[in-house]
Amino acid sequence: MNSFSFDRVGAIVRRYLYLLRSSVPRALDLIYWPLVQMLTWGFLQTYLAKAPSAGPLAGRLGLAAGALIGAMLLWDILFRSQLGFCVSFLEEMWSRNLANLMMSPLRVSEFVVALMIMSLIRLAIGIVPVSLLAIWFFGFNLWGLGLALAAFFANLVLTGWGLGLFVSGLVLRYGLAAETLVWTIIFLMLPLACVYYPVSVLPEWLQHFSWVLPPTYVFEGLRALLIHRIFRPDLMIEAFALNLVIFAAAAISFELMLQNARRAGALLQTGE
Repeated sequence: MNSFSFDRVGAIVRRYLYLLRSSVPRALDLIYWPLVQMLTWGFLQTYLAKAPSAGPLAGRLGLAAGALIGAMLLWDILFRSQLGFCVSFLEEMWSRNLANLMMSPLRVSEFVVALMIMSLIRLAIGIVPVSLLAIWFFGFNLWGLGLALAAFFANLVLTGWGLGLFVSGLVLRYGLAAETLVWTIIFLMLPLACVYYPVSVLPEWLQHFSWVLPPTYVFEGLRALLIHRIFRPDLMIEAFALNLVIFAAAAISFELMLQNARRAGALLQTGE
């Protein structure tokens, strides 16, 4: 059995980079939606901070809006990390190349690591320029969160990878008929993860489901940091523990669905 090879991982990453470099629309798409959302929430922040009807509450509304634009940027980290993972996987499905990869010396773990690296690259292309524009246009500095941002980022990316791995397994098992899940499944998490509002606004019975999701801890931590100036490491540790469980379960499910697809001969029909 071949040992894990970073050379093979690097070869797969270069393949995806060549695809990205050769297509301007692919690259622009990574920036387009984060930019549109940043401008939308940024203008809302400006409105809340300056609304004449707000009176003495204007300052607090502006601060709350700062939490909104920060939540938008963090949500995009979660969304783009999952999407970047899955889109690279779909490239192999669209080109009917997955069977070739599975018959090569490439190990499944190497393929997954390459997808994770590509997810980070695609995420950086989209989020870095948009976060810098947020400073220029609206004075919101995501990078000013310091070490807290590193904790937020790590947990959100881990969640995105776990979800991306699970969805990729579904597409692998059921073919491109399940492709829609790549673009939509993460939005099932949006209301329960309490991206733009605290968990306390949910019905009590629904709060229990919300606390099962690692992003909930991240967004609660963001609001605590921006509104109360308190960093909550306990929330980050709980989120990380949940992420380890979720990623392990996603990895097991991906391996099981891969084996099922091999037995069913689905790898040779991925383009259908």
